[in-house]
Amino acid sequence: MDNSRTMAKIACQALNEKKAEELRVIDIKEISPVADYFIIATGSNTNQIQAMVDAVDEEMEKMGHSTRQIEGNRNSTWVLMDYNDIIVHIFSKEDRLFYDLEKIWTDGKKIEVDEL
Repeated sequence: MDNSRTMAKIACQALNEKKAEELRVIDIKEISPVADYFIIATGSNTNQIQAMVDAVDEEMEKMGHSTRQIEGNRNSTWVLMDYNDIIVHIFSKEDRLFYDLEKIWTDGKKIEVDEL
């Protein structure tokens, strides 16, 4: 199993543990040099979003992967976590609808979380 796929699986497991809604994985390695996978999740409030961020960061650190960059803060309704090979986007419902990354990245291959 490739490293980025393992990273995506770990991030998804951490998000699921914090009750992420509408968890999606998009394989973008064939269409973008930015990363191999986008992971997109929704949280119902800023506390849950922050718990999801903390869970992903903690699990990735355990596996020896640190964030290159995190955009957003404790009050943000969209947090982007860049781990080089994967990028995790955690949104409020409203921001997710507004930015609609799934529509922007329709050329990417959608992967079911349980396929990771």
